[in-house]
Amino acid sequence: MEVKILFQSLLNSLVTFVFGFMSFIINGDRPLAKIPPVRNPLLLESASSLAKKIRSRKLKSLTIVEAYIDRIKEVNGLLNAMVSYRFSEARDEAQQIDEMLDSGQVPERYSEKNAPFLGVPLTVKEAFSVIDQPNTSGLINRKDIVCDRDAPVVDNLRRSGCIILGVTNVSELCMWYESANFVYGRSNNPYDIRRIVGGSSGGEGCILGAAGSVIGIGSDIGGSIRMPAFFNGVFGHKPSPGVVLNSGQFPPASKERSCMLGTGPMCRFAVDLDPMLRVMAGSYGLSKLRLDAPVDLRNLRFFSMGDDVRLNMASALDPELVEAQAQVRTYLQTKLGVTVQRLQLYRLKYTVDMWFSMMSTIDTESFTHMLGNNGPRVYPLWELLKRTVGLSSHTLPAIMLGLIEGLDKLIPERTQRLLAKLGKLREELENILGDDGVLIYPSHPKLAPFHNAPLLYPCNFAPTATFNMLSLPATQVPLGLSAQGLPLGIQVVANRYNDHLTLAVARELEKGFGGWAAPIGMGMYHEAIEHDTT
Repeated sequence: MEVKILFQSLLNSLVTFVFGFMSFIINGDRPLAKIPPVRNPLLLESASSLAKKIRSRKLKSLTIVEAYIDRIKEVNGLLNAMVSYRFSEARDEAQQIDEMLDSGQVPERYSEKNAPFLGVPLTVKEAFSVIDQPNTSGLINRKDIVCDRDAPVVDNLRRSGCIILGVTNVSELCMWYESANFVYGRSNNPYDIRRIVGGSSGGEGCILGAAGSVIGIGSDIGGSIRMPAFFNGVFGHKPSPGVVLNSGQFPPASKERSCMLGTGPMCRFAVDLDPMLRVMAGSYGLSKLRLDAPVDLRNLRFFSMGDDVRLNMASALDPELVEAQAQVRTYLQTKLGVTVQRLQLYRLKYTVDMWFSMMSTIDTESFTHMLGNNGPRVYPLWELLKRTVGLSSHTLPAIMLGLIEGLDKLIPERTQRLLAKLGKLREELENILGDDGVLIYPSHPKLAPFHNAPLLYPCNFAPTATFNMLSLPATQVPLGLSAQGLPLGIQVVANRYNDHLTLAVARELEKGFGGWAAPIGMGMYHEAIEHDTT
C-alpha cells in the first residue's frame, strides 16, 4: 500500500510539472499574473445583506451594480469568465429601482416577500436563455443565436428583483468539466489562472470566486454546479429532482434526463442558498421541499464516505482533501457532539459505468445529434480525424464523449446489469439516510487541475455524478484554501426533498471553516465577511 501511495504521489508530481511547464511554454509569463485583490467592501457582503440595505435605503442599487461592473472589468481580462454583458441595461434597471424606493411608492410585486433580491446583481450560465443574450452552449453553429425570452428560472429571479449583469462561459454542450469552447475560448481559475474553472457552469463559478458576482444560476447533470463551485471556492447546490424547472436551457433535458439534471443556485455565502432556492423553485417546486422546517443539527445522523476508496476509473483523493474531510468529521463531532459513522457501499465503485449507462439508455436526443444542433449529423470518428489537423469545430472532449456514447449502446446487456446495480444502490442509500441522515462526501478527487489535465482524468467527475444518478440533493461547501492557495471543499448529501438538511449543514460548516476565501488575501476585510455570514 505504501508503495502504491508513493507511486501515485510521484505520478501526480510529474503531471503537475508537465502541465505547469506546458502552460508556461504556451502562455509565457501570463501564468504569473494574479487577479487584483478585492478593495471594495460592498463586494464582500451577501446578496441577502445587500437586498436589506437597498430596501432600507442604506445603499443604492446603482452603487452596488457599479461596484460589480467595475470588478468584472478589473478581472475578466485574465479570467474570461463573463462572455456577454448587459451593463447599460443593468445600470438603467438599478436606477429605476432606486427611484421607485426613494419615492416610497412600492407596488406589491416589489414587496420584500415578492422581491427578496430587489436591486441585487446576478450572473447566469450561458446555457440558459436570457433576453437579448447569446445561448450557444459553446457550439459554433449556434454563435448567432440571441434569445427573445427568459428561461423560467431566470424569469423567477428577475421577478425577485435581481439585475442581470450578463452570462458566463461553459464547456461545449455543457458536457465536460473544463469550460473551454471555440465560441468564447477558455476560462481561467481566479486562484491560479493556469488551472481550470470546472464545467459546465465553470464561468459562473469563476466569476463568483473572483468576487465579480454575488449570486448566479448553474445547472448540473454530472457535477456541473458542484465541480465549478469546488474549484472556485464557492457554494453550489444541486436540488432534488423536479424542484426547479430545467426548461429554457440548451441542451434541453427531457423525460428521465430531467431527473438527473438539476438547476440550482451558486453563491459565495451560505446564507443566500435558501432564499435563492425558494425563488428559483417558485410555486412549481417549493411545495415539495421543507425549507421552513426547523433543523437541529445535533439530532441528525451523520455519515462519511469516499475518502478511503478509489472509485472505478477515477483518481484517488489528494491527501489535502482526505485531511479536509477528516477535519469536517472532527468539527461536527466536537462542535455538535454527534457521531459521524463511516460507510462502505461497494456498488459505488461502478459509478462511472452506471452514469454513462443511464445517460445512454434515456430515450431522448443523442449527444452527437445535439452537437449538430438539429443540422447534419455529426460523426465523432470523422471529427476526431479532423481535430488532428485542426479542422474540426468541436473540442476534443466533446468528440470523445460522442465516441463513448456510441460504444456504450453496443452492449445493451451490460447496460441493464449496471442499471440493476444502480437501483439497488439507490435503495440502499435511501434506507440508510432516511429523513434525518446527512452524508459527507468528496466534491472531487483533486484540487483544481492545470488546463487540459482533465483529459488524463476523464472520469474524475464520479464523486458528483453519483448523486445525479441517485437523484439526491447535494451541496458543495468551500473549506478554505490548500497550502498552494487552491480551494478545498466537501459535498453534503441528504435524501430526496431533504434539501433543508444539506443547506443547514452548509451554514454550520461555513461558520467552522470560513466559507469562501478571496483569491488574494482577506486583509482588512476578513472581519466584515465573518460578521456578514454569521
